[in-house]
Amino acid sequence: MSVIVQAAKSLILKEFLAAFWLTTKYFFRPKVTINYPYEKGPLSPRFRGEHALRRYPNGEERCIACKLCEAICPAQAITIEAEPRDDGSRRTTRYDIDMTKCIYCGFCQEACPVDAIVEGPNFEFAAETREELMYDKNKLLANGERWEREIAANIAADAPYR
Repeated sequence: MSVIVQAAKSLILKEFLAAFWLTTKYFFRPKVTINYPYEKGPLSPRFRGEHALRRYPNGEERCIACKLCEAICPAQAITIEAEPRDDGSRRTTRYDIDMTKCIYCGFCQEACPVDAIVEGPNFEFAAETREELMYDKNKLLANGERWEREIAANIAADAPYR
């Protein structure tokens, strides 16, 4: 019986030393985790975050009310209403996205011929009620103005692959 106990003790000691060596080895290496709220990891230019409607540099809305994004959305999260303007072009009067339905597939962004609707780099958005996740045209345009620099840089970085 003492031979078995002695073998068990020897095995436990070997396992302990192996685990201790592994811990010691990794203790002095650089950390692989980040301190999230204070440090941010890199994002791909193709990252699909919060939606935004963009404007041209002169301030005019990019959306031409072609409704391709509404038609291609598999979750039917986009609702668009449009009317012709005095100059003959069409512009949206209503552009709503129900973010509770959105699956962040990016089809709306791919279908848009003028890069009006995009999924921006913002992944830190939350809401306490469902109504806050119903994005209307004004909120989408505000997102576009807020994130325009990053969105334009991401589109430029991804342009060779589109």
